[in-house]
Amino acid sequence: MGCLLKQGGGLYPRLRIGAVVLAAGEGARMGGVTKSLIRLQGVPLISRQLIALSGAGVDEVVVVTGHAREAVEAQVQSFPITLAYNPAYRAGQQGSVRIGLAALHGNFDAVFVVLADQPLIGTGDLTELIAAFKKRPSGNVVVPVVNGQRGNPILLDEVARAQILASDTHLGCRHLIERQPELVHVHETANLRFVTDLDTLEDVQQLAQRTGWKLELPATETIA
Repeated sequence: MGCLLKQGGGLYPRLRIGAVVLAAGEGARMGGVTKSLIRLQGVPLISRQLIALSGAGVDEVVVVTGHAREAVEAQVQSFPITLAYNPAYRAGQQGSVRIGLAALHGNFDAVFVVLADQPLIGTGDLTELIAAFKKRPSGNVVVPVVNGQRGNPILLDEVARAQILASDTHLGCRHLIERQPELVHVHETANLRFVTDLDTLEDVQQLAQRTGWKLELPATETIA
């Protein structure tokens, strides 16, 4: 029988978990808005992600910055995280993923790759993915899939992390499941939070209308 969890009970050994939060993008589809600094109910999205990761028992977090570096770093300075800067952030997420994974210290049983623009992800969603990771029969990467749509965050093991750092593998690409199915464990779920993100101003407006919550852009423009 496996060891009991130190927190929360259960028959699985407690995992050492890391996380890379991608907050380097320039928000091109949103007109240059720094999406990680959008405020939902008064709390920046980047802060919401860090609070959720802490609640899920994540041991170490790296935040990768790029666009609006100073503003993002100022927002997270009160959290016990590691900062990593991607000067080539305009080239896409792949470079940020690799920089973030390289900045983690030591080995981990699992590592989250988290997008900073997912407004509804909370501790419960992360623990759902951790449970799926523990129970998976095979695969190096857990990917949530909702009604056929791939979601985020993803959770990868040390083998996958090493492969990314040693090659040009990009685990966040759209066609990962089709191209490398042997690498992936699909976590089928009805949890729409995994597929809710903010790519455009219309996404922000629709989320505000659907939830009744207040969303504010970093430039103090309010959408309610």
